[in-house]
Amino acid sequence: MKKVVGILLVLAVVAGFAYYYMAPKPGPVEPPVKPTAGKVAIVTNTVSQNEEEYRSAQEMVAKYGDRVVHVTWPDNFMAEQEQMVSVVAKLAYDPDVKAVIINQAVPGTNAAVDKLLETRDDVFIVYCTPQENPPDVAARAQIIMMPDELAMGNTIPAQAKKLGAKVFVHYSFPRHMSQVLLSSRREIMKKKCAELGLEFVDATAPDPTGDSGLPGAQQFILEDVPKMVAKYGKDTAFFSTNCAMQIPLIKSVVDTGAIYPQPCCPSPYHGFPTALGIESDLSKQDNIKHVIDETRRILKKKGMTGRLSTWPVPVAMMGTVAGTEYAFKVINGEVPFDKLDVKVLEQCMSDYAKVAVETNPYVDEAGKKYDNFLFVLMDFLTY
Repeated sequence: MKKVVGILLVLAVVAGFAYYYMAPKPGPVEPPVKPTAGKVAIVTNTVSQNEEEYRSAQEMVAKYGDRVVHVTWPDNFMAEQEQMVSVVAKLAYDPDVKAVIINQAVPGTNAAVDKLLETRDDVFIVYCTPQENPPDVAARAQIIMMPDELAMGNTIPAQAKKLGAKVFVHYSFPRHMSQVLLSSRREIMKKKCAELGLEFVDATAPDPTGDSGLPGAQQFILEDVPKMVAKYGKDTAFFSTNCAMQIPLIKSVVDTGAIYPQPCCPSPYHGFPTALGIESDLSKQDNIKHVIDETRRILKKKGMTGRLSTWPVPVAMMGTVAGTEYAFKVINGEVPFDKLDVKVLEQCMSDYAKVAVETNPYVDEAGKKYDNFLFVLMDFLTY
């Protein structure tokens, strides 16, 4: 028996050695793929020009550290075009800068980018809200994003209807209505209201740049909205094309129990904090949640739940964030440099907005489509 056990043990050892030397060996362990080194530069207006754009860039600096470079346009950019060129041209000196996000792409941006492209053809360029000729813009940037103002001619009345509106009041003035975009949007609104069974009221307000100035225009809104509600009832939706009118318009809508589907520039920050007495500090990371929560709380207290809405994030901030996130995907080789992946970009937007975001390419009057020039729409946040 001892001999048998001894033989079995020897055989087991031999078998073990045989397995060790004959079994296939695992290959060398591959190190995890590391993101390609590279920086994203973000160009925004200053705090005094547009705080939302500036703070959105600071959010990206906080997230990515020294992989994001933040610079600003001169305050008086229209008179300092040479300084604009210098701001962008200096970015070319850093070989680690692989992408530039420009928000806003104000007049003079194309000339500044041309200077950059003289020495660097490897930089991924994103324009937000460009203010120069669309074909010229599309020839320089890999991505262009701007809010779809014309499509809002359909979405704003449709949202008003969802909130219970039977009448839609459109406040504007001749200077704004001389602008093709704004007047075209009004005509789309008229048509959509007719389609939805809403009565459209075309109301003229004083121009804030006119004789009565801003105080006169705001006082007009405070006095006229109650008159409109007395005439048409509380199920009346109000919209104004002017930024300065949003605060008195929100105040009057809340006081009269009317409906407010969207500010002219859709954002939780546009008009709501001042009109409702909410403290807002854009430098704080969770400020947007604070503003939305406080707006919802105050409107509920006033019995106005389900009567006011806006977009859940400022489109200006979303452009910076989505553009930066997409640019890092380009740098890391996750999406191609020279072919826009619209679905990935829309997902970058949705991740920030926490709602569905859709885009549509720009089509010029001749029917030419620009796949890299995208108009942006998102779902509403209803308080």
